[in-house]
Amino acid sequence: MAEFDNLPGGGKHTPPKDFVCPITSNLFDDPVTLETGQTYERRAIQEWLERGNSTCPITRQKLQINKLPKTNYVLKRLIASWQEQNIDSVPNQSENPQPEPEPEPNMKSILPSSSSSDSVISQATIDRTMSELQLAITNLCMSEVLKESEMAVLQIERFWQEVNMDVDIHSMLSRPAVVNGFEEILFNSVDPRVLKANIFLLCEMGFKDKDVIQTLTRVDTDVECIVALFKKGLMEAVVLIYLLRPSTASLVEMDMVDSLLKVIKKQEGDLIQMCLKPKTAALLLLGQMLGSGEESIGSSIAKTLISEKMIESIVCSLGAEWAEERIAAVGILLRCMEEDGKCRNTIADKADLAPILDSFMGAGDAERFEIVRFLSELVKLNRRTLNEQVLHIIKEEGAFNTMHTLLVYLETALQDQCPIVAGLLLQLDLLVEPGKMSIYREEAMDTLISCLRNSEFPTAQLAAAETIMSLQGRFTSSGKPLTRALLLKRAGLDKSYQTLMRMEQLRNSPEESEETTPQEEEKAADNWERKMAFVLASHEFGLLFEALAECIKSRYASLCSACFVSATWLIQMLNVFPDTGIQGAARVCLLKRFVSIFKSAKDVEDKALSLLALSVFIHDPEGLCDLRSSMKEIMKGLRELKKLSPLASQMLKVFSKGSGSCSQDFWSHKELVQVDCSENGEVLSIAYFKDKIFSGHSDGTIKVWTGRGSILHPIQEVREHTKAVTALAILHPGERLYSGSLDRTTRVWSVDDEVMHCVQVHDMKDQVHKLVVANSISCYIPQGAGVKIHSWNGGSKSLNTSKSVKCLALVCGKLYCGCHDNSIQEIDLATETLSTIQSGSRKLIGKANSVHALQVHNGLIYSASPPLDGAAVKIWNASNHRMVGSLPTVLDVRSMAISSELIYLGCKGGIVEIWGREKNNRVETLQSSKNGKVNCMTLDGNEEFLVIGTADGQIQAWGLS
Repeated sequence: MAEFDNLPGGGKHTPPKDFVCPITSNLFDDPVTLETGQTYERRAIQEWLERGNSTCPITRQKLQINKLPKTNYVLKRLIASWQEQNIDSVPNQSENPQPEPEPEPNMKSILPSSSSSDSVISQATIDRTMSELQLAITNLCMSEVLKESEMAVLQIERFWQEVNMDVDIHSMLSRPAVVNGFEEILFNSVDPRVLKANIFLLCEMGFKDKDVIQTLTRVDTDVECIVALFKKGLMEAVVLIYLLRPSTASLVEMDMVDSLLKVIKKQEGDLIQMCLKPKTAALLLLGQMLGSGEESIGSSIAKTLISEKMIESIVCSLGAEWAEERIAAVGILLRCMEEDGKCRNTIADKADLAPILDSFMGAGDAERFEIVRFLSELVKLNRRTLNEQVLHIIKEEGAFNTMHTLLVYLETALQDQCPIVAGLLLQLDLLVEPGKMSIYREEAMDTLISCLRNSEFPTAQLAAAETIMSLQGRFTSSGKPLTRALLLKRAGLDKSYQTLMRMEQLRNSPEESEETTPQEEEKAADNWERKMAFVLASHEFGLLFEALAECIKSRYASLCSACFVSATWLIQMLNVFPDTGIQGAARVCLLKRFVSIFKSAKDVEDKALSLLALSVFIHDPEGLCDLRSSMKEIMKGLRELKKLSPLASQMLKVFSKGSGSCSQDFWSHKELVQVDCSENGEVLSIAYFKDKIFSGHSDGTIKVWTGRGSILHPIQEVREHTKAVTALAILHPGERLYSGSLDRTTRVWSVDDEVMHCVQVHDMKDQVHKLVVANSISCYIPQGAGVKIHSWNGGSKSLNTSKSVKCLALVCGKLYCGCHDNSIQEIDLATETLSTIQSGSRKLIGKANSVHALQVHNGLIYSASPPLDGAAVKIWNASNHRMVGSLPTVLDVRSMAISSELIYLGCKGGIVEIWGREKNNRVETLQSSKNGKVNCMTLDGNEEFLVIGTADGQIQAWGLS
């Protein structure tokens, strides 16, 4: 403690209290005693009265005298006598002798209003204050009594707060020994007043003098002590923690988030005024922790901020006086938007963006990019009208021209930052008429395209691709682009879009007020999308398409996907643009690429997106010509998608209409495999379900084959029927296979696992020649006349007993019967009402003219009979029973299969004819390797291949090539 040997105020022979003027703190030279009994130095009390005061400085009593009394000579002689006896201890009047401590009036009440150097009171007050301060410092550093040290802290804090004069208190307090004294109090005191005063003083000194901070950070435990006090509720300590500049790692380790949030929530009026607002310090520390680089830490803090509903409190700091606080708030809010995009609605609603825009000019490069990212994320709201309002604010508010500022920054930004800046600049530019020339638009577009083409910087390429994709302008409530989902909806795969929208409605709070109607929002979104797409596509006559085509071939999946979606969107938008030749540029750059994707993509959604783009080119003669050259390559994909997307069916129709003499090639089938099952007799029935093929044979065997990959590879064989399996039917909702047999039973099979097994047997009391099933009943052709209706509960009845039925079809509660006399009836099973579609005919030359096959597909009834009248296959409208067409085949048709585009006819002699449904024209003929009659046939679920069963025991499959 050698430093304290020279502290003032350590003299042993101090003057008696009565010999010292309470105003000047010096020995009396000309003492005068007032009527209140208090004695003062004449010059000092005279100045006191001349200042307009009319009370005694000590007692505060009203003075009645008009002039000062005579000198108190008795007191003056006593002082002189004391001076003679203590000549070595007589203090120089220019120094500050320390009087004994006594209760003093409020310092402000006795301090002069001016501090002129010739003021006796002013100089005396300064001297006295310095003496008291020196004594307090001594007690702080030297006293072994904690109470005295605590009182010293309070005294020093009072001096700091109240003394308003040119006194260098800071230099006295900032010495290491004094700072250590304050530290000791932090370790030992439990008095909240003392701790708060102590923290205040250390903050004030540390804010002005880095040496104080260096002294405090010499020992790690000192910082930990301050953090501990902060976490216990001493909120002002957050300022000192910030000034100590702890490392990010130590901040995270000390787990201060909850305490920091309490400070941010606290009303500023509840905290003492300091060099730095506690809320500001807490926000800066929070920003430092979020910027640690640890994803898990940042995510955890952001989730806490959102769950504690702190967003609005942090948004207030966007308008803070200190630029550093504004930048920190930007970083925190940006991280929260990345964690949970829904909070951007609150931010956009509450934020004052002008101060942020003003901060941009004075900020560093990293901080500028943080601001740009923040603004770019803020305009990803799920309402287009609000996005445009925010864009107008960004463009028009602030002290500087925002667009010009961004343009200048774009020239110096890092490569991977440029796309974000360019994207924001382009959106701001689009607020004006897009037809006008603009340097901002040109620079932004050139930047995006150059970044896309710069393969040396994949991060910049990805940022550019994602920026372009987001420019479409529609977002979820979390700020995710809706571009892909919306394109899938336009391609006909709207299930994912509808699911997404339902989830959006569930996430959105019902009490949120909507200032605009959905119709207005959709109109605004369509208008924005059209303008933005035109700007992107028309720049330099479609130069962007060339860059996107290059990136679609990238080895980086994320880059390839983003460019693929962006290119699909822009091509799809070409339909709404005037014909300026841009479509030709897009076709040259991208058509072959999209054909390749359509052929090779395994994902259905990718196929649908490429189909959406390709569908644009069929309206252009040159595009359609290019597509026809690749027609064979894309046919398989079109057939796969036609059940999911109307676009696929439309393109198939376009191709088929223009195929002409090439129809044979267009509907070309390739033989896949043939299996000889003659040892089991005839193949009487065949069915396809869940990638499996089931065949029923005349010896009672049912065989199971693979329906994918190595098609017709045997999986299982069962023989639980004792006679021929004449019919196989699938009930899709129940995932059951039904087999009808001449052994008078119908068996129910489970087919939802690897091995089929019989789960139920129904005694039909009659042979089953043909079988159709519904949820509660089955309909079958018995040995005799009519058809039988069998309830799964056990009951049965006969219908249409006047006819000998040959074939059946059951659709939507209507049973269609093709009979031996060539008649066709419709029976409404609910009312048992019978209607005639085709009347019967007599036998010719002793042979029956039977209806051998009957199919119902898409509201049309297809019937097959011997071609006696030149039309072996007739087509009827199921609703009004009118004949609407026919197929003039000359072959004897015994079975049929109908696809969405083709009609397959199985004939005698092992021949399969294929006819087009659109034009009712024959497109191909297939010949089985043997000459057996085609008893049965089926198509797979995607209508990619045909499987037939013949009377000579052959099973054969063809695939569309």
